[in-house]
Amino acid sequence: MHIPVPGRREKDPYAIWVAEVMLQQTQVTTVRPYYDKWMANFPDIKSLARAHEDQVLKIWEGLGYYSRARNLHKAAKLILSDHQEVMPPTSTELLKIPGIGPYTAAAVASIAYNEVVPLVDGNVLRVLSRIEMITDDISKAATKSKITEKLRALIPKDQPGAFNQSLMDLGRSICTPVRPGCPTCPVSQLCRAYLQGHPGDFPVKPIKKKTPHYHIVIGLIRRGDCFLIQKRPSSGLLGGLWEFPGGKIEAGESEQEALLREVREETSLTVGIGEKIGTIKHAYTHFKITLSAYFCDWSEGEARIHAATENRWVKKNQLNQYAFPKANLKILDLLGTN
Repeated sequence: MHIPVPGRREKDPYAIWVAEVMLQQTQVTTVRPYYDKWMANFPDIKSLARAHEDQVLKIWEGLGYYSRARNLHKAAKLILSDHQEVMPPTSTELLKIPGIGPYTAAAVASIAYNEVVPLVDGNVLRVLSRIEMITDDISKAATKSKITEKLRALIPKDQPGAFNQSLMDLGRSICTPVRPGCPTCPVSQLCRAYLQGHPGDFPVKPIKKKTPHYHIVIGLIRRGDCFLIQKRPSSGLLGGLWEFPGGKIEAGESEQEALLREVREETSLTVGIGEKIGTIKHAYTHFKITLSAYFCDWSEGEARIHAATENRWVKKNQLNQYAFPKANLKILDLLGTN
């Protein structure tokens, strides 16, 4: 089934902005329902700017890369206050808005405002590196600059947005990282890598390092009919999301020993460990985790704030009102709360 790419055929700079931010490093099939839900809740810059951060993160929940949601929110507030709710029409002006980088600025400026500016994402880098058979490492700034300049000479002045979208879509649908569809590619006869028989050798990338793996344990601490949740700091990994207390299991510790230590360090509470809920596996961009969860029963003490920014006791049927990291959501699925 063909899934329409969010933001394509759009001229609304806000819709293009949201779509391109969501699509970075994320598949179209994953983004589509999130994009639709986002636009239904925040149809314009004003509605996004006036929303509470918790509401923004809840709508984004499960999509990952949460700093992008926070940056969209912050930028919307600035555009509302400093630009009369209108996104600037040039990539140079867009780059002055915190959270908008070269890729996003070029996407909005070329697609919405017809600015002749090249748009370089991972798909475009792959397409050009194969067409030109570029042997330089595409992760290096110098290589990206070289490809950007090649595109600058190619981009048509009358349809820059269509050209940029076509290149991105070519990389997404045909010139894929693995098993590219070269026989159906409209530019295969211009592609040096295809004509020489080895498109799979491009683009050239650095050798991947082994992905770190961590064992995590968390506690669902019960007091009466409520569970304790904590809010992470706004900056950093998973910033602004809620989670259950816990952390990494140190060398030589059992899950239970690590959980008691982490709960004490994070909340100052004394708890008793109860039934194990389950263990799940989850992968983030740069590391993987195995996460075990236990019910815990509050014994004594008041929950203190240490690494978190807020503690809150919440009833089980209210947990789905809060934005949690994907790994915590998998635990909540085991409880039947989502």
